[in-house]
Amino acid sequence: MKRRDFINWVGLGWIASSLPVAIAACSSQTNSSASADWQTVGTSADLDKTGQLLAKNSPAGPVLVVGTSKSQSLTAVNPTCTHAGCTVGWKADAKKFVCPCHGSEYGADGKVQKGPAAEPLKTYAAKIEGSSVLVKPS
Repeated sequence: MKRRDFINWVGLGWIASSLPVAIAACSSQTNSSASADWQTVGTSADLDKTGQLLAKNSPAGPVLVVGTSKSQSLTAVNPTCTHAGCTVGWKADAKKFVCPCHGSEYGADGKVQKGPAAEPLKTYAAKIEGSSVLVKPS
């Protein structure tokens, strides 16, 4: 085999081996844009029972929605504490999220009010459409 033929085969092999990586990169971009869409996390009837709806395995990931179907604004956060990974709960009387593990507190906007957590909770836009509660990453 001549050196030129060998180099051509090596170059072709490199291009062929790079193709799956390029396809995977394009696929992940497609999926990330799909995740920006509204996702159903529960029903308005479930939300109205207690004023909050916890969906641990929703298509958008763990979500805690606070409010009622009659309220004009809903609050939605990822309820995973940014300090220890525990699930925070909503304290309606104080209007804040509280972590049961180490006492971190977050405002309705997800921002840290009291440590030891240093990072805010991830927030979502939330709405009710028909009888479904929908969230969209903010």
